[in-house]
Amino acid sequence: MPGPPDLLEALRAGLGVLIAVALLALLLTPRRAFDRALMALVTTPPILIYLHWRYSQTLPAYDFAFEPIWARLFFTFEALSIIYSLGAVLITLRNSEARVKAEADAAEAALAASGDWPAVDVMICTYNEPLPVLEKSILAALSLDYPPDRVTIWVLDDTRRAWLRDYCAEVGARYITRADNRAAKAGNLNNGWRVTAGETNAPLILVLDADFAPQRRMLRRMVGLFGDARVGVVQTPQFYYNPDPIQHNLGVTAAWVDDQRMFFDLFQPAKDAWGCAFCVGTGFMVRRDLLDRLGGFPEGAVSEDIYLTYGLMRHGYETRWLNERLSIGLSAEDIAEYCTQRARWCLGTIQVALLPDGPMRGRGYTLNQRLHYLHGLLHWLSKPFLPLLLIGPAIYWVFGVPAFQTDHVDFVRYGVPALVCFWLHSAWISRGRSLPIFTEAAHAVAALPVSIALASALLRPFGRPFKVTAKGSSRTAMRFNRNFALGFGAIIVANLGGITWSLLGPSQPVEVPAEDLMNIVWASIAIILAIVCLLVCCELPRPRSEERFQLNRPTRIRLERQPGPLREGATLCDISAGGARIALPERLPPPAVGSLIWCEFSGLDPLRGRVVRIGQGGMLGLVWEMEAPERRRLIAALFSQAPENIAGTGDFRRALLGLWGRIRNPDARR
Repeated sequence: MPGPPDLLEALRAGLGVLIAVALLALLLTPRRAFDRALMALVTTPPILIYLHWRYSQTLPAYDFAFEPIWARLFFTFEALSIIYSLGAVLITLRNSEARVKAEADAAEAALAASGDWPAVDVMICTYNEPLPVLEKSILAALSLDYPPDRVTIWVLDDTRRAWLRDYCAEVGARYITRADNRAAKAGNLNNGWRVTAGETNAPLILVLDADFAPQRRMLRRMVGLFGDARVGVVQTPQFYYNPDPIQHNLGVTAAWVDDQRMFFDLFQPAKDAWGCAFCVGTGFMVRRDLLDRLGGFPEGAVSEDIYLTYGLMRHGYETRWLNERLSIGLSAEDIAEYCTQRARWCLGTIQVALLPDGPMRGRGYTLNQRLHYLHGLLHWLSKPFLPLLLIGPAIYWVFGVPAFQTDHVDFVRYGVPALVCFWLHSAWISRGRSLPIFTEAAHAVAALPVSIALASALLRPFGRPFKVTAKGSSRTAMRFNRNFALGFGAIIVANLGGITWSLLGPSQPVEVPAEDLMNIVWASIAIILAIVCLLVCCELPRPRSEERFQLNRPTRIRLERQPGPLREGATLCDISAGGARIALPERLPPPAVGSLIWCEFSGLDPLRGRVVRIGQGGMLGLVWEMEAPERRRLIAALFSQAPENIAGTGDFRRALLGLWGRIRNPDARR
């Protein structure tokens, strides 16, 4: 039997796979079903071959000792991760986005022609959020483009705040509260469901979290999809108007997407095509008659959203995914809240799986529905693989125990083609939403807290309090997340120490052993990822309490003390509920700091602001000075038709430049 190829031959084979798959990616488009199938057919076999090789040739003989136990622990989570990835390739063979949008178009046109719009109760769930967060959702909801007699805005307050009751009465929203917080968000929704049944009793209910502002066309786009009798829930994706902690702390807000775009823009439309899309807790509409049939929103798990979807599945109803930007919300603003949020999602998924009527134990589910839920479980069950991947080289340096037994030639022969196929398929199918380094870092940051939550959930899945993600905070100074930083710092030190010892240690041979060489490469990759994660832990200031939207609209201005026509030629560069930046043309002399000016631009009422800063080239910094009604009109106009201010696709070159800038300037000083 011929021996294994040498390293050069293995590298040539890996390069050949890279060139072939890269060329295929350039020739195909992920928008066509045939192209998705062809790409999957080409990229899946090397991954399956690698998995078989890992299982059959790289595990030591079993013994109750550290090395075989460590090798099998590592392989178990690696295999779970690979199986999850292969499942994702299979799921994304289908996609319903274009079909659902066409159905929404046709249904909206038919309803507009008939004028027979169904009544809707809009429920905004709130727990202790401050008014600057809540008012955006309430005022945007009051601005929905829908017949006023067919929609009612309800604010469901789970903290019994008198000031919020008074605010709702002032702006025209209805207010509901309750005596306790039983069953957390699901209990709050059920209280709203019961109260509204005795008043408006609208056949459709739109649910929004307190920090999510609906866009004007949201109801018109959603209600018509219930013309399909199989649809129980219509769900829209979550978009954000502020960068998440990873985008912000790495300085890549304009060059890289938030980490959920793959899930919302790719996986959910694919799951919808299989009949297995699921509710994600905000921006969804549900039929009241089906809630009546279920006895309300299910309360048995902290993830009442996915539990609702699977509860309806048992009765033959689907969740329809309408992949349009119909609401915008606040992303988690610091890394601790970011991880807490994901740990809660993990716990909720485990809880629903373990419930007697859940998709893994209950009756009434199809095999397809159970497999889709199992795939979602694998997402969380495979999370420990990333921490193990980062510490694997250090385990080798300290204990002399490799994660798997092989030489570097065989790894290049089997591992490199599999990695090439995985990365290229991910980049291709995601259409720029997955970028090397950044995608891995986003998952790595939350992997350890989620792994701890996973272990805790498996030991004690129920009886834990619902943790609300804090929103709306501002931060004027850099903050160092010590606990996270210590973990990633230890990974860097351990791997750097191992590399140094293997190269310069007094007992090391002149020529580096092949096994050490492979671990040096592995450790180097782990160090790069850990450095990126460490930068995320150094949280940059967020001094602005209000996020700004880039507009670049023509505007006219006039000094308050100078009557006469408004002057043309200025440009509104960006705007927030608190102020704006306006660029003046060269012919207009800038007003003095402290001056009051009036600004007029399309889509907004004239606004009065005070000049607080004059930058280079006549760039004015304004702070609005307005009464409460004017402020509310501005917020309603901004947040009900909000321009996109976060990247929708990734730009690897710009992201690397942003990351390099952060490395050179770690504390963000200029």
